[in-house]
Amino acid sequence: MAVGVRPLGDKILLKRMEAEGVTKSGIVLPETAKEKPKRGKVLAIGDGKLLDNGERAKFQVKKGDEVIFASYAGTEIKVGGDELLILSEDEVLAIVE
Repeated sequence: MAVGVRPLGDKILLKRMEAEGVTKSGIVLPETAKEKPKRGKVLAIGDGKLLDNGERAKFQVKKGDEVIFASYAGTEIKVGGDELLILSEDEVLAIVE
């Protein structure tokens, strides 16, 4: 997907996974009751954090990874009808394997 947004530095651009519409017990949830998922797919990464020696730190995540991030992480943006999230690599808690 070409979204036209390129993250800078240690920032990551991701698309949040879809919220579950049905609970484990089978109750259908309306849109207003759905909790925003804390999982997403990495769409793009920046160049890496600039270190004191002038080099760039290598990312631990890569494009296409599914990640889990902190509850209030990042900044939500809307691009071409898609709701995306820009966050720092520090806000990523884990990679789903």
